[in-house]
Amino acid sequence: MTTFEYDVVIVGAGTAGCYAGATLSDAGYDVVIVERKDEEEAGHIACGDALKGADNFPESIPKSDIADAFTNTEVDHGQFEIPQEDAVLDIPVPGELAVIDRWEYGRLIIDGAERAGVEFHYDTVVQDVMQDDDGRVHGVKAKHKGEPRTYEATITLDGAGSLSLLQDKADFEDTTFDTNVRYSQFASAYREVIEVDEPVEWSDALVFKPTKRSAGYLWYFPRTPTEINVGLGFQMNEEPMQLVKDLREDISQRPELKNATVKDKLGAALPTRRPYDSAVAPGYMAIGDSAAHVNPISGGGIAGAAYAGQYAGEQAIQAIEEGDVSESSLWRYNERVMDHYGGRYAALDIYNIFSTAYDLDDLLALLAAMPAEKLSDALYSGSANVSLKLKLQVLYKSIGHWGTLKNLYDTKSLADRLLDHYETYPSSPDGFESWRRERDHIMDDIYTETGAEPKY
Repeated sequence: MTTFEYDVVIVGAGTAGCYAGATLSDAGYDVVIVERKDEEEAGHIACGDALKGADNFPESIPKSDIADAFTNTEVDHGQFEIPQEDAVLDIPVPGELAVIDRWEYGRLIIDGAERAGVEFHYDTVVQDVMQDDDGRVHGVKAKHKGEPRTYEATITLDGAGSLSLLQDKADFEDTTFDTNVRYSQFASAYREVIEVDEPVEWSDALVFKPTKRSAGYLWYFPRTPTEINVGLGFQMNEEPMQLVKDLREDISQRPELKNATVKDKLGAALPTRRPYDSAVAPGYMAIGDSAAHVNPISGGGIAGAAYAGQYAGEQAIQAIEEGDVSESSLWRYNERVMDHYGGRYAALDIYNIFSTAYDLDDLLALLAAMPAEKLSDALYSGSANVSLKLKLQVLYKSIGHWGTLKNLYDTKSLADRLLDHYETYPSSPDGFESWRRERDHIMDDIYTETGAEPKY
């Protein structure tokens, strides 16, 4: 068995892992990223390729270093197709938006982390975590082409993605780390990159569409006018869809995609839940998808993962310098995530919960009646202020769905209340349990109001 020693071991060469590694290496720390894929495949990740917040990345791997992966910077809005209502909603998207080549982007962030001094160990599959008797995580056990390896480290960063194996192996019983995680909080997704003969008319838009079966969704994101990232997904608590068949069927019904050829295909799981209440344990932090740092409505997680990596890297530096890797010492990482986007994502998840309690056709009819700019506010800020005039307009358009509409407005008020509560996220583990109890009281009110089954 080969043993390696580093200041920090990071599992996973995704966005969060690379930004964390670059942050640490820039500060002079010895860092290794352990990646299960080989060097050629590393960075090849199933993704919708859409990137909101394209103008804003941490400086450890600046935007200038990854700009070559930006293939379409002309996208500036979303189109939500509702065939049942013969409607297409144009939804403005605030901030800079882009579509990227995810594999090229993956290679570029790995290059950026390597330039900062990060070591990469490819073909290395993590199988377990190592913990002291007091519960402190001090590294991982892995295999490289069948050879056992151990990685001893002062701090371990979990960037292994959704439903991370590390979290199954670690004992978090006496920590604040969020273990309220189940399959129903995640989606299964499949995507293809296709090439078409003629430019599509909607090359400046991100196109969304509900699936015909189950609680699923389809997307069409143009990398270029002729190269489209197409995919679909469904909640894991729903009856499984035939992902490839259903996607091919929808593509075949779109004349502009006639004779499309498939250039790449891949599947994945992604979080459709609120961020972890706490993503720290002694000697351990979860980052990116591993801590559900993803917009639960849109699935967007690249920018959030980059900042999670930076925040975790900076907190690891402070903890190592102070010789204290306890939860209290790492806690500031939780605070920064919640302050930046965690509370907003938690509020957005309330609309996911709302949707599980109502008939899909009823919800789609209601969405077709909603003002597009207010849908945009709700999708990206977690809340939306609706004037009396707009309320009257929506009431007129949504005749037959007034009961659902009232419940939606009531749910919106509860989402606002939840967002306000996340702004009081505690500054240390000492206040965590009381904060969580109050949050759970708000969630109980949400379940009562919506009639939805508890998600957590």
